[in-house]
Amino acid sequence: MESGKAHKFSKSEKENNKRRVIVVLENAYLETVKSKKTEGAYELLNCDDHIHTLKKLNRDFSEARPDIVHQCLLTLLDSPLNKAGLLQVFIHTRRGVLIEINPQTRIPRTFKRFCGLMVQLLHELKISSVQAEGAQTLLKIIKNPVTQYFPVGCQKIGTTSDASKLVNLQEYVLSLDPAKPVVFVVGAMAKGSDEVDYAENYICFSNYPLSASVACSKITNAFEQLWGIL
Repeated sequence: MESGKAHKFSKSEKENNKRRVIVVLENAYLETVKSKKTEGAYELLNCDDHIHTLKKLNRDFSEARPDIVHQCLLTLLDSPLNKAGLLQVFIHTRRGVLIEINPQTRIPRTFKRFCGLMVQLLHELKISSVQAEGAQTLLKIIKNPVTQYFPVGCQKIGTTSDASKLVNLQEYVLSLDPAKPVVFVVGAMAKGSDEVDYAENYICFSNYPLSASVACSKITNAFEQLWGIL
């Protein structure tokens, strides 16, 4: 990925027809707050470390869950689907910040290191790999809306436990047009509405409430089975 303008999927028919899954993690809680421990430093706002700050701001502290995004990114980027080069991930925060993730990014395993990475990204607008590894952009804040980065004619599907349409995900992906890339929208928040204005339809693929990370896992597994990725 180049470090110049934000990458947009090619508008050519050949590129738009390539099989690909795009996951958008919507309403992610990624915000920074001034550190009370170190002057001039910032921390990633979360319910464990900043409950008193959240109460002073009259915020529902149970919503401050950046760990949900961390879990989703580990699940998605570790998947065979991503390693096969067939997955693209975007994050859209509750404050409207849009983040593009390079599929080659190695997300920190610990939440503490992840918080440090997100603070750096939100303040510096991009994260690049070290020169020895090729100096490519790994994470970058890009311009809204996210739809401008979708392939033309792609299928856009929202996921929510409130959807009236309950499907077997393995069977559902078989019904999708194999010639078109597909976008799945996953709510990366503790609670609230999963709906976005660009989803063409909404599905539910379990009788039980699922964490965002498990939902991401089921999506990647369904396409790995469909495309024979082991």
